[in-house]
Amino acid sequence: MALSTERLGLYNPQKPMENRLTDLGPRHFWQYFPSVIQNNYGKWLYHDILEPGVLVHVAESGDKVFTVRCGGCRFMTVENIREICDIADKHCDGVVRFTTRNNIEFMTDSHDKMEALKKDLQGRKHVSGSYKFPIGGTGAGVTNIVHTQGYIHCHTPATDASSMVKAVMDDLFDHFQGMKLPAQVRVSMACCLNMCGAVHCSDVALLGYHRKPPIVDHEVLAKVCEIPLVIAACPTAAISPTKTESGQKSVKIKNERCMFCGNCYTMCMALPLSDYEGDCVTIMAGGKVSNRISPPKFSKVVIPALPNNFPRFPEVCESVKTIIEAYAADANKYERVGDWAERIGWEKFFEKCNLPFSDHLIDDYRLQYDTYRTSTQFKYTDASWAVSKAIGGIK
Repeated sequence: MALSTERLGLYNPQKPMENRLTDLGPRHFWQYFPSVIQNNYGKWLYHDILEPGVLVHVAESGDKVFTVRCGGCRFMTVENIREICDIADKHCDGVVRFTTRNNIEFMTDSHDKMEALKKDLQGRKHVSGSYKFPIGGTGAGVTNIVHTQGYIHCHTPATDASSMVKAVMDDLFDHFQGMKLPAQVRVSMACCLNMCGAVHCSDVALLGYHRKPPIVDHEVLAKVCEIPLVIAACPTAAISPTKTESGQKSVKIKNERCMFCGNCYTMCMALPLSDYEGDCVTIMAGGKVSNRISPPKFSKVVIPALPNNFPRFPEVCESVKTIIEAYAADANKYERVGDWAERIGWEKFFEKCNLPFSDHLIDDYRLQYDTYRTSTQFKYTDASWAVSKAIGGIK
C-alpha cells in the first residue's frame, strides 16, 4: 500500500498555500505515528502479550514497540490529562494513545524504558491507596468498561454510569489485572436504551432502563416545544397531537406503544421520563463483535430489572460477578460468554448462573419469530423438568 508523502497538511509559514488542506476532518494520522512505527509501517511480524497489560510488537527489521496499557476513566480532569502527558514525555518521548474502551496506552521502543514506565505507573496512587493508572486489560481477562455519560453529561439516563462502572470494576479488578479467564470478557454499560455504549455486542452489558412512559406537562409543552418535532421524534409513533380542556395544543401518549427511549424528552423538556421507582438496571450477556469461532452475536437480556441502589449497586455487582465466575468455571479455552452459553444451551446458562427465567426474557417485538428456536433440540434443566411434571408430562 502506497502512502501519500505530500498532502499531510503540514504548514510552511514561508509558503502558506503550499499543500494546503481545509480544516475539515482530522489531521492525517501519519503525523502522529512514532518514528519506529513509521519506519516499519506494514512490516510487522507478530505481537505478543508479555504480561497482563504489556504488549510487544516485533517488525521484520527487528525493531520492537512495547505498549503498557492502563485502565482509564471516561471523564478526565485537565490535571489528569496533564499527568498522562507528563508520563508520556518522561518515558515514551511523548507517545501516548487512548483506546475506544477508555484505556491509556503508553508506547516506547525500549525495554528499559518500558520497565521504568511500569515502575512509575505502579507507584502513582490516589490518597485512598488505589492505583491511578492500573496496568491490565489485555488477553483472557476483563477489559476496561466502556460506558456512557450518565448523570454528568446527559438528560435521559435511567441510572448513573461513573458510579456503577467504578463499583463493578472494583469487584472485577483481579480479572482486569490477570489473564486467567477462558477468553477476553468485554463489559459495557449504557445509561438508557439509546445505548451510547456497546451493550448490544458485549459479553456482559449493563443497561439503565426506564419502565414508565413520559409525563406530559401540558402547560409548559405548548409554550416551549415544537409539537410536530416531538411527534416525529417518536420511533414507535406513540405520540399524537391533542388539545387540553382549555383548548391548548398539546400531545398525548399511547402508553402501550411507548418504548421509554426518551427521544421525546430530547426534543421537549415538558416530557420528563426519569422516575425514582420505575428506573432500573437490566443485565445482558452473550454479545460480541469478533468473528473468531463463531459469527458476531447480539447480547441477550438475562436479568430484566435490578434496583438502582446508589452509589455501589450491590445487586448489579453481585450479578455480574456470578455470571463471570460461572463462565470462568465452566467454559472451554477461547470460548467467549456467548459461545459458552450456546454450547451448553441458554437453559443451562440460567441454571449455572443461578438466574431465574421469566416471561420478561422472551422476545415480544413484532419480528420476534426470527429469534425463536425452531428445532427440536432442547437442553433440559431441573427447571424445565419441573415444568413438565407440573403439567403432567412426566409420571
